[in-house]
Amino acid sequence: MIKRELKVNLKSFIIWLFILIAMFLLVYLIYPYIITDESMKEIDEMMKVFPPEVLKAFNMDVTSITTAYGWFKTEGFMFILLITGIYSSFLGGNILLKEENDKTIEYINSLPIKRNNIITNKVIVGIIYTILIVLLFGLFNFISLKLSGDLDTKQFLLLSITPLFVSLPLFSINLFISTFMHKSRRITGISLGLVFLFYIISVLSELSEEVEFIKYFSLYTLADTRNVISNIEINPIMIIISLLITIIFITLSYVKYNKKELV
Repeated sequence: MIKRELKVNLKSFIIWLFILIAMFLLVYLIYPYIITDESMKEIDEMMKVFPPEVLKAFNMDVTSITTAYGWFKTEGFMFILLITGIYSSFLGGNILLKEENDKTIEYINSLPIKRNNIITNKVIVGIIYTILIVLLFGLFNFISLKLSGDLDTKQFLLLSITPLFVSLPLFSINLFISTFMHKSRRITGISLGLVFLFYIISVLSELSEEVEFIKYFSLYTLADTRNVISNIEINPIMIIISLLITIIFITLSYVKYNKKELV
C-alpha cells in the first residue's frame, strides 16, 4: 500500500518541487545582472529608510541582500518556509481525506486492512514527501549557490533543514484536523489559513518587543532562522518541540480516525 500511496502523491510532489525550483532558478539567473555597484549603493540607502523592526522581521539586519546567498537568507527563505509549509499542510489535510473524497474508501474497507495500517502507510508517505521536498530543494540551492561562489556551507546546511521543523508539525496538525471531515474542499482552506496565520504571527512578533511573546503561538518560530544565521547553530529545543508536536498530533489522528464514521 505504501507503493500505491507514493505513486498517488508523486504528481503533486513533482509539481510543488518544480514551482520552487523554477522560482529560485529565475532569481539566481537574473540576480547577477540586477546587483551592480550602483544598485548595491541604492540598496544600502534603501535599507536605512526601513525601521529596524521591519529589517529584523526579514533577517535583513543580520545579513545583506547584495548577493544571491544574502537574498536566500532573507526574502528567499521566507518563500521557502511558506511554500514548503503550504505543501506539507495540503498533504497532511488531503492524504487521508482523498480516499473518502474519491469514494475509494469503500474498496479499502473491503480489504483485510486495519485502520491503523491505513493511517500508518499514509503517515509514512506524507513524512517521506515532506522530507524529500526540503532535501531535494536544499540540494538544488546548494548547487546553485556553490556555483555563484558565495556560500557558507555549514550555515547553509543548517539553514536548509530548518523548514522541516515547521513542515512536519503542519503536516501532523492538518492530518488530525482532516479526521473530523469527509470532504477535502474544506480542509484546503483551513490548511492554507493555518500557514498564513502562523506566518503573520511570526512576522508581527518581530515588529515590537511589546508583542514579541506572540511568537510562541507560531510554528514558524521553530525554524529559528535568525539563530542559525547569526550563530550558525540549531537550538535543540526547537527540534524537540517540533518532534513532540508532530508525534502528539499523529497519535491523536490515530485515535480519532479509528472512531471516525467513514462514508
